[in-house]
Amino acid sequence: HIFFKQSAVCTMLFIQLLLEGEGNGKYEEISIKKKFCQLQVEDDDKIGLYSYKVQSTITSRLANTMIQAKMVNNAKRSQHIVFDVQVPKGAFIDNFTMDVNGITFTSKIREKSEARKMYSQAKAKGKAAGIVRSNALDMENFKTEVNVPPGTRIQFELHYHEMIRRKLSSYEHVISVKPGRLAKHMEVDVRIIEPQGLRYVHVPNSLGDHFDGITTISKGEKKAHVSFKPTMAQQRKCPTCSSTAVDGNFVVQYDVNRETTGGELEIFNGYFIHFFAPENLDPLPKNILFVIDVSGSMWGLKMKQTIEAMKAILSELRAADQFSLIDFNHNVRCWRDNLVSATPAQVEDAKKYIQAIHPNGGTNINEALLRATFILNEAQNLGMLDPNSVSMIVLVSDGDPTVGELKLTTIQKNVKQSIKDEFSLFCLGIGFDVDYDFLQRIATDNRGMAQRIFGNQETSAQMKNFYNQVSTPLLKKIQFNYPQESVSDVTQSSFHNYFGGSEIVVAGKVDTDNLQHLESIVTATAANAELVMETLRDVEELDGFMKKDKYADPEFTRKLWAYLTVNQMLAERNTAPTAALKRNITKSILQMSLDHHIVTPFTAMLIENAEKDEIMLADQPKDPRRGCCPGQCLSLSVTLPLVSALFFLYSKNNFDNDPHFIIHLPKSQRNICFNINSEPGKILSLVSDPGTGVVVNGQLIGAKKTENKKLNTYFGKIGFYFKAKGLKVEITTETITLKDGSYSITLTWSDTGLLVSMKKENNVTITVGKEMSFMVLLHRVWKNHPVNVDFLGIYIPPENQFSPAAHGLIGQFTSEPEVYIHHQRTGQAPEKPQATMEVKGNKLTVTRGLQKDYRTDRVLGTDVQCWFVHNSGKGFIDGHYKDYLVPHLYSFMKKP
Repeated sequence: HIFFKQSAVCTMLFIQLLLEGEGNGKYEEISIKKKFCQLQVEDDDKIGLYSYKVQSTITSRLANTMIQAKMVNNAKRSQHIVFDVQVPKGAFIDNFTMDVNGITFTSKIREKSEARKMYSQAKAKGKAAGIVRSNALDMENFKTEVNVPPGTRIQFELHYHEMIRRKLSSYEHVISVKPGRLAKHMEVDVRIIEPQGLRYVHVPNSLGDHFDGITTISKGEKKAHVSFKPTMAQQRKCPTCSSTAVDGNFVVQYDVNRETTGGELEIFNGYFIHFFAPENLDPLPKNILFVIDVSGSMWGLKMKQTIEAMKAILSELRAADQFSLIDFNHNVRCWRDNLVSATPAQVEDAKKYIQAIHPNGGTNINEALLRATFILNEAQNLGMLDPNSVSMIVLVSDGDPTVGELKLTTIQKNVKQSIKDEFSLFCLGIGFDVDYDFLQRIATDNRGMAQRIFGNQETSAQMKNFYNQVSTPLLKKIQFNYPQESVSDVTQSSFHNYFGGSEIVVAGKVDTDNLQHLESIVTATAANAELVMETLRDVEELDGFMKKDKYADPEFTRKLWAYLTVNQMLAERNTAPTAALKRNITKSILQMSLDHHIVTPFTAMLIENAEKDEIMLADQPKDPRRGCCPGQCLSLSVTLPLVSALFFLYSKNNFDNDPHFIIHLPKSQRNICFNINSEPGKILSLVSDPGTGVVVNGQLIGAKKTENKKLNTYFGKIGFYFKAKGLKVEITTETITLKDGSYSITLTWSDTGLLVSMKKENNVTITVGKEMSFMVLLHRVWKNHPVNVDFLGIYIPPENQFSPAAHGLIGQFTSEPEVYIHHQRTGQAPEKPQATMEVKGNKLTVTRGLQKDYRTDRVLGTDVQCWFVHNSGKGFIDGHYKDYLVPHLYSFMKKP
């Protein structure tokens, strides 16, 4: 394993080589440590963080969280001080204050257009705020930036609240703790108050082994206290480092006691909350259709992880379950045209089918979902479904539709009409190119839910985790009933399914002045019976307990009711069939947001000083896939809609033996190929991105001798330069060299590793944080071959987050050009037709043929059909190929 860790003046290189032993296949571990750093107490920017405090109190699943940072500008110049914290998606931000040298800024919630108007009249100079979508799985960012003079002390304080939902038999409270620097005082303090009683409290080591033994937990019958207070020395990444190791999520898990099958009624302050999570019930049989996107954009790690997850999920099907598989790209295929029982033989056959999938082509979501609903509807009409069974569709996709029906509202309508409220649809959106809001709408519209997951090494675990949440249906047709004369404004009280390990929560207002007891009656269908469950509670039962506890939130019932009500209305608005109904729901959400002082999509937070002459504005982004901030522009990382298979590989092909490029364009579903005819020793710019500071260049080598009066060229050396990290990687057919300033380490192709991951004699994968990865493939030839030499190929996956300034032979296609191919005709050879391609204002004659892709089969390769652009890509690439020649292996190129 090779890790580069950098701070302002401290660099550590930690190398752990796994060397394959001879004969026995065992591994020997060798550790080498090189340290060359000096102690620096504060970062070079001289911004001191003298306090970072997080306080969270959970009262009956309602978590109120406060994040406070106190900072000082110790520099001799004015500087920007940034307060950037991650807030769980779905949480309601309800307050923010800022104190700058005794001048206090407070917040208030206003209707969005009104807030923007007020903001435009009194913009705070040198200050900005915004709520932006994060690339974290379940987080969005609240960010404030203030320019302050030397010596200024500033305090930020953000408050938000959320309802903690039960998943897999556990409540999990996640707090993002990313101070960004060492804090003289750091504290995370969590208090739990649960009147039902605590079954257990657990704090996993989510921040890493570095903090073993620092967290303390004290647990009583109904209360618990969790404290995390690392000293400044304990925060350091290493004893002499100036950077902090506190960078991640602090997680608290717990569950409560349950005594009654009918659930727990908690009544306080004029509201009731009904928690319902019965246990010890037999699972209902399920009829499940897995609908899997196998389009070209799923190639690589996404597909590998999906296959791994699906094989594990199939193994967990119960004998009483029925299932089938549908995979789709521009076409739709069924493993079985009807549901089959989950026998060991059928499950094993399904696994083999999944394993053989090779992603390519477009994305026809509409037809795939309609095929799935047809299979379920047909099974129901033929009486093949157990009356007590639960039917569901699980869609796995990483992109928008590109083939067939493209209009999302039409797809939503088609699926709704086909499902007819009979089944549930669950959606998994992989990565950040997918329209997650659409998946949420279509799932919510059909009694399901959606979840976004990363397209990385964690994809398989996330998919299995999601499936486990819906794999054990225990009840169906659940109905909650309360005395109509005593309760009002009740949230959703009818539910299609209840899954083991989850919890249903219903809330409402209750007239406690004229009522002594509140009764609930819950009816539901179980595996072997129709259930009727009754619960009776004294309306004053909680009063004494709540008044005695100084940490308990006396407003927890009101906040939970508002939280459920607003989220329910947001879901109803998404599926409203008419514009008039949508407008009415919007008005209700707005009024609730103002009444309860929370930021929602229709409100904004104004942050102003006492004189009201300096105002900042924070509101939520409109575009769910990109962050946007009103008023002042905040610097955000941009996730470009990268082409779905941006890669460059060398292969022997039908045209000639120079390096060739295969560019897949997802919008037009085209593969475009071109060769570069240059000379040995020349260096070509593949990616040159000044925005992210990333360079990828390749140096050509020649064959041993000419063939047919031509000297074939190959890539013999590829260089990577990550300017922000000061790291360089040089890969040849013999060695892999990593350079960090004056220090370097050289490895051979027989080694293996992690951050720079080497598959012996096969490929190298370079991973930079979560933003970028690159794969370099090694192609060996017979050493005594009279002509050919060893060479390299490179694959750049679509998840890479380049900036809009990216260029190079590959980098320029991060922004897909419009391509129109027409007038197809017979070429010089019948198997190679020609056509006219219009691109970038040019009309080109292109030839249809095959190229080899060696990513999955390094020996024979996989044929890829593409339109070949002649003359070294002239007209398709910007400028002339000679514009892409650079002087050194780590040089940026100048845009042609």
